[in-house]
Amino acid sequence: MAIEIERKFLIDLQKIPPLKNGNIIQQGYVETKNSITVRARVSNEKAFLTLKGKNRGNLRSEFEYPIPLKDALEIIDELCEGLIIHKTRYLLSHAGHTWEIDIFEGDNKGLAIAEVELKSEMEIVKIPIWVTKEVTGEKKYNNSTLSKHPYLLWDRD
Repeated sequence: MAIEIERKFLIDLQKIPPLKNGNIIQQGYVETKNSITVRARVSNEKAFLTLKGKNRGNLRSEFEYPIPLKDALEIIDELCEGLIIHKTRYLLSHAGHTWEIDIFEGDNKGLAIAEVELKSEMEIVKIPIWVTKEVTGEKKYNNSTLSKHPYLLWDRD
Protein backbone atom coordinates (compact mmCIF):
# COMPACT_ATOMS: atom_id res chain seq x y z
CA MET A 1 0.00 0.00 0.00
CA ALA A 2 1.23 3.49 -0.87
CA ILE A 3 1.26 5.94 2.05
CA GLU A 4 1.17 9.72 1.73
CA ILE A 5 2.73 11.63 4.61
CA GLU A 6 2.29 15.37 4.25
CA ARG A 7 1.91 18.54 6.23
CA LYS A 8 -0.20 21.45 5.04
CA PHE A 9 0.19 25.17 5.79
CA LEU A 10 -1.38 28.53 5.03
CA ILE A 11 1.09 31.00 3.58
CA ASP A 12 1.71 34.74 3.20
CA LEU A 13 2.22 35.41 -0.51
CA GLN A 14 3.86 38.76 0.32
CA LYS A 15 6.76 36.93 2.00
CA ILE A 16 7.28 34.11 -0.47
CA PRO A 17 10.04 34.24 -3.11
CA PRO A 18 8.94 34.79 -6.73
CA LEU A 19 7.02 31.77 -8.02
CA LYS A 20 7.91 30.50 -11.49
CA ASN A 21 6.78 27.81 -13.93
CA GLY A 22 3.44 26.98 -12.36
CA ASN A 23 1.36 24.03 -13.51
CA ILE A 24 -2.31 24.74 -14.08
CA ILE A 25 -4.36 21.98 -12.46
CA GLN A 26 -7.99 21.03 -12.83
CA GLN A 27 -9.23 18.27 -10.59
CA GLY A 28 -12.65 16.80 -10.06
CA TYR A 29 -13.96 14.64 -7.24
CA VAL A 30 -16.35 11.72 -7.43
CA GLU A 31 -18.75 11.78 -4.47
CA THR A 32 -17.90 9.02 -1.98
CA LYS A 33 -18.65 7.99 1.60
CA ASN A 34 -16.49 7.61 4.69
CA SER A 35 -13.88 10.26 3.80
CA ILE A 36 -12.55 8.21 0.87
CA THR A 37 -11.39 10.43 -2.00
CA VAL A 38 -11.58 9.58 -5.72
CA ARG A 39 -10.06 12.27 -7.91
CA ALA A 40 -9.31 12.84 -11.59
CA ARG A 41 -6.56 15.41 -12.21
CA VAL A 42 -5.38 17.14 -15.37
CA SER A 43 -2.07 19.02 -15.28
CA ASN A 44 0.08 20.00 -18.27
CA GLU A 45 -1.75 17.66 -20.63
CA LYS A 46 -1.14 14.73 -18.26
CA ALA A 47 -3.92 13.01 -16.37
CA PHE A 48 -4.18 10.86 -13.25
CA LEU A 49 -6.78 8.94 -11.31
CA THR A 50 -6.14 9.02 -7.57
CA LEU A 51 -7.76 7.16 -4.69
CA LYS A 52 -7.04 8.26 -1.12
CA GLY A 53 -8.02 6.68 2.18
CA LYS A 54 -9.11 8.37 5.39
CA ASN A 55 -6.72 10.81 7.01
CA ARG A 56 -4.94 9.48 10.08
CA GLY A 57 -3.20 12.63 11.26
CA ASN A 58 -0.76 13.48 8.48
CA LEU A 59 -0.94 9.92 7.02
CA ARG A 60 -3.27 8.40 4.47
CA SER A 61 -3.16 5.67 1.87
CA GLU A 62 -2.82 6.94 -1.68
CA PHE A 63 -2.97 5.17 -5.04
CA GLU A 64 -2.34 7.22 -8.19
CA TYR A 65 -2.40 6.01 -11.78
CA PRO A 66 -1.76 7.79 -15.08
CA ILE A 67 -4.80 7.67 -17.35
CA PRO A 68 -5.53 9.00 -20.84
CA LEU A 69 -6.23 12.74 -20.90
CA LYS A 70 -9.54 12.15 -22.68
CA ASP A 71 -10.68 9.79 -19.91
CA ALA A 72 -9.79 12.28 -17.16
CA LEU A 73 -11.69 15.07 -18.88
CA GLU A 74 -14.73 12.82 -19.30
CA ILE A 75 -14.56 11.73 -15.64
CA ILE A 76 -14.42 15.39 -14.54
CA ASP A 77 -17.22 16.38 -16.91
CA GLU A 78 -19.57 13.43 -16.36
CA LEU A 79 -18.90 11.96 -12.91
CA CYS A 80 -17.76 14.84 -10.70
CA GLU A 81 -21.09 16.72 -10.68
CA GLY A 82 -19.46 20.14 -10.33
CA LEU A 83 -17.06 19.08 -7.55
CA ILE A 84 -14.12 20.67 -9.34
CA ILE A 85 -11.26 22.88 -8.24
CA HIS A 86 -8.79 24.96 -10.24
CA LYS A 87 -5.37 25.95 -9.01
CA THR A 88 -1.83 26.67 -10.12
CA ARG A 89 0.90 24.67 -8.42
CA TYR A 90 4.46 25.89 -8.00
CA LEU A 91 7.39 23.91 -6.63
CA LEU A 92 9.73 25.68 -4.25
CA SER A 93 12.81 24.23 -2.56
CA HIS A 94 13.48 25.12 1.06
CA ALA A 95 15.93 23.54 3.52
CA GLY A 96 16.13 20.18 1.76
CA HIS A 97 12.41 19.79 1.00
CA THR A 98 10.32 20.50 -2.07
CA TRP A 99 7.24 22.51 -1.14
CA GLU A 100 4.12 22.47 -3.34
CA ILE A 101 2.55 25.93 -3.37
CA ASP A 102 -1.09 25.89 -4.53
CA ILE A 103 -2.73 29.17 -5.54
CA PHE A 104 -6.45 28.52 -5.94
CA GLU A 105 -8.77 30.07 -8.53
CA GLY A 106 -12.51 30.17 -9.13
CA ASP A 107 -14.63 29.63 -6.01
CA ASN A 108 -11.46 29.16 -3.95
CA LYS A 109 -9.72 32.34 -5.13
CA GLY A 110 -7.79 34.01 -2.33
CA LEU A 111 -6.64 30.75 -0.78
CA ALA A 112 -2.96 29.78 -0.93
CA ILE A 113 -1.69 26.57 0.65
CA ALA A 114 1.77 24.99 0.89
CA GLU A 115 2.24 21.25 1.31
CA VAL A 116 5.38 19.32 2.03
CA GLU A 117 5.61 15.54 1.66
CA LEU A 118 7.69 13.59 4.14
CA LYS A 119 9.44 10.23 4.15
CA SER A 120 8.38 9.52 7.75
CA GLU A 121 6.16 11.01 10.43
CA MET A 122 9.23 11.78 12.53
CA GLU A 123 11.00 13.77 9.79
CA ILE A 124 11.98 17.29 10.84
CA VAL A 125 10.84 20.12 8.57
CA LYS A 126 12.30 23.62 8.74
CA ILE A 127 9.31 25.94 8.45
CA PRO A 128 9.86 28.86 6.03
CA ILE A 129 9.17 32.46 7.08
CA TRP A 130 6.30 32.62 4.58
CA VAL A 131 4.26 30.02 6.48
CA THR A 132 1.57 31.55 8.70
CA LYS A 133 -0.32 28.58 10.15
CA GLU A 134 -0.25 24.79 10.03
CA VAL A 135 -3.57 23.31 8.90
CA THR A 136 -2.57 19.63 8.65
CA GLY A 137 -5.61 17.53 9.49
CA GLU A 138 -8.08 20.42 9.17
CA LYS A 139 -10.62 18.88 6.83
CA LYS A 140 -11.88 22.21 5.45
CA TYR A 141 -8.50 22.67 3.70
CA ASN A 142 -8.64 19.30 1.89
CA ASN A 143 -9.07 19.81 -1.84
CA SER A 144 -12.02 17.40 -1.87
CA THR A 145 -13.76 19.51 0.81
CA LEU A 146 -12.92 22.73 -1.05
CA SER A 147 -14.75 21.31 -4.08
CA LYS A 148 -17.95 21.08 -1.97
CA HIS A 149 -17.46 24.04 0.39
CA PRO A 150 -15.35 26.61 -1.46
CA TYR A 151 -13.26 29.23 0.29
CA LEU A 152 -15.29 32.18 -1.07
CA LEU A 153 -18.35 30.89 0.80
CA TRP A 154 -16.65 30.51 4.18
CA ASP A 155 -17.85 32.64 7.06
CA ARG A 156 -14.69 34.51 8.12
CA ASP A 157 -15.66 36.73 11.03
